[in-house]
Amino acid sequence: MTPLEAILVLLAGFAAGTINTIVGSGSLVTFPTLLAVGLPPVTANVSNTIGLVPGVMSGVVGYRRELRGQRDRVMMLGGAALAGGLIGGILLLALPGETFDAVVPFLILFATALMAVQPRITAWLARPGREAFARPAFLIPMVLLNGIYGGYFGAAQGVILLSLLGIFVADDLQRLNGLKNVIGLIVNGVAAILFLFVAPIAWDAVALIAAGSVVGGQVGAVIGRRLPPFWLRMAVVTLGLVAGTILLVT
Repeated sequence: MTPLEAILVLLAGFAAGTINTIVGSGSLVTFPTLLAVGLPPVTANVSNTIGLVPGVMSGVVGYRRELRGQRDRVMMLGGAALAGGLIGGILLLALPGETFDAVVPFLILFATALMAVQPRITAWLARPGREAFARPAFLIPMVLLNGIYGGYFGAAQGVILLSLLGIFVADDLQRLNGLKNVIGLIVNGVAAILFLFVAPIAWDAVALIAAGSVVGGQVGAVIGRRLPPFWLRMAVVTLGLVAGTILLVT
C-alpha cells in the first residue's frame, strides 16, 4: 500500500466510523476504498469488518448516556445478534459472493422505505386490536436476519436495524440509535472473531480503518446526538437511497 493509499484508507475509516455511529452504512465507504487499493473482495470485506469493530465500540461509548435503562433490551436482542453475526460470517466464507450481493441493493432500498414510513407503521400498530403485531417477540427473528446480513456484508445494516427498532420499540430515536450501535457491535464483533481464525486479512488496512473509525465514532456521537428525530430519520433515508442506488447500478 502506497502512502497515498494509506491516507485514503485512513480517511475512509474516519468517515465510516462517523456514519456508522449516526445511521450505519459506513462499509459503503470503506469497502469500495479497499477494493480500489487492490485488495481482493473477500479479503477487503473481512479486513473491513475487523477494522470497523473499534470504531463501533467508540460509537457505543459515545452514546453511553442514551443506553441507560436499556440493559433488558440488549439482553433480549443480543443473542439473536450474536447468532446472526456468526451465521453471516460463515456464509461469507462458504458461499459465492455473487448470490447474496445481488439482493443487497434491494435490501437497502427496502430498509430505506421502511424507515421513511416508520412513524405511520408505529401509529398503526398502536391502534386498539393490533397489539399482537407490536410484541417484542416479533423483533427477535428480524434482528437474527439482520445479524446474518451484517455478518456477511453489512452495508446499511444499521439502516435496517434502526428501522426495525423504530417500528417495534416505543422509545426516542436517539436512544434506539444507541441500542442499534450495541447490537451492531455484537454482530460485527462475533464475525470479526471468526475471521481472525479462518479468513485472509490485510492487517495494514485493518489498522488504518481501526484508527480512523475510532476517531470517527466519537465525532459521529456528537453529531448524531444533536440531530432532532426528524432530521436523523431523513439522514438515514437519504443515505439509504444513495447507497441502494449506487449498488444497484454498479
